[in-house]
Amino acid sequence: MIDFWEKAFKDKQEMWGLEPAKSTVLTNDFFIEHNVKSVLIPGIGYGRNAQIFRDNGMTVSGIEISQTAIDLGLKHYGNDLKIYHGSVTEMPFDNNLYDGIYCYGLIYLLGKAEREKLIQDCYNQLSGNGFMVFTAITKEAQTYRQGTLISKDRFEMFGGVKIFFYDRETIEEEFGKSGLFEITDVTENYPFYLIKCKKTKSEN
Repeated sequence: MIDFWEKAFKDKQEMWGLEPAKSTVLTNDFFIEHNVKSVLIPGIGYGRNAQIFRDNGMTVSGIEISQTAIDLGLKHYGNDLKIYHGSVTEMPFDNNLYDGIYCYGLIYLLGKAEREKLIQDCYNQLSGNGFMVFTAITKEAQTYRQGTLISKDRFEMFGGVKIFFYDRETIEEEFGKSGLFEITDVTENYPFYLIKCKKTKSEN
């Protein structure tokens, strides 16, 4: 997988532009409303979804598997953007607890065990009353059922990318024990679910 993303970033550089995704704008508003001060972004890419949080006074750390993406992020956003180089499957990379964790366009690229570990690892790094927000591609996407079936609702396409397509039942199954309290629909380049979870203070 790392070879695929290294090649993708090298070939297309800032392939998604520099503006934050719609889900990121919504999450930023939500984080401001709930006084989030520190944010962790697993799968930060080259940082286009990080800057809006920083512009609103939040400190941001990220995790990214592609060194090419990290280099692009440092070029655009400076050396004060802390990015750990590695796979989200190797979390945690620090002992910090974060007020907010934002995971965009990533979880559906992982297998079931990796998804479960990522959700738990993120939940473990939330501070008391902290929030984590994930985006997940839905079965309404035109690409659902395309490519090669790997396992239930998971298909390989686009030259080797493996995508798991979510419905609300699956979200309840995977996030239900991690403070899940809201699922909303967001349409971007794909139809997404915006998944919100909260950690209760007593769990720290």
